[in-house]
Amino acid sequence: MLNNNKITVVLPAYKAAKTIEMTIKDLPRDIVDDIILVDDASPDDTSNVAKDLGLHVVVHPKNRGYGGNQKTCYATALERGADIVIMVHPDYQYSPRLVPAMAGMIASGHYDAVMASRILGKGALAGGMPMWKYIANRGLTAFENIMLGQKMSEYHTGYRAWSRHLLESLDLEVCSDDFVFDNQMIAQALWKGFNFGEISCPTRYFDDASSINFRRSVKYGFGVLETSIRYRLAVAGIVGWDILTGDRKQIRHPDRGIFEKQSVA
Repeated sequence: MLNNNKITVVLPAYKAAKTIEMTIKDLPRDIVDDIILVDDASPDDTSNVAKDLGLHVVVHPKNRGYGGNQKTCYATALERGADIVIMVHPDYQYSPRLVPAMAGMIASGHYDAVMASRILGKGALAGGMPMWKYIANRGLTAFENIMLGQKMSEYHTGYRAWSRHLLESLDLEVCSDDFVFDNQMIAQALWKGFNFGEISCPTRYFDDASSINFRRSVKYGFGVLETSIRYRLAVAGIVGWDILTGDRKQIRHPDRGIFEKQSVA
């Protein structure tokens, strides 16, 4: 607990059997109340390792993609009473020791979401980020800042914290199940006026750390550009976008699919 907030860590996992234990050992268990791992139909021993570590485990019978995994993560966390939800990749690429700082920024009431940036400071290149990824990250982020009207250092980190109120206010089911989900979720949150904060985060690139290949990175990049442009057009009132302007919300149950549909004020 932190300021009477239940802190939940969610781990969207795929082939993470070799790195889960390292990640969990670095989590500050004195403030983390619940740890949820969603195994996206991994072909390895990911779910069994997680169960042996005492985590709450949800297993997708079929692979739903990175965005689909996150949808289950957040829905499960809310069902289990989370007040602050922090997504940590179980591949040990990001430092789990920053969870208290990220949770504290939300518990302070100043921020609704916090991004752990690899770009602030020298964490990205020092941690081994390939130069082409660094350049693409900087270029996409500059474009997004213009289109979204923000001043963030990075939009592409996989280490994020969210308030319960924010998660309950978004319609995540209309977002993609692929990697561009991350940017569509940010666009929804900005559209609704939520406040974002950032914190510097070291990162590690090594053989067992997950990383999308060049082809999927290119697809993701074009998805980011499309998200940014469509957001700007919607803000300008030129072309609407149902991801932003829809007035219905669907919540996914981790086992039964969509189980509730309700109006959002």
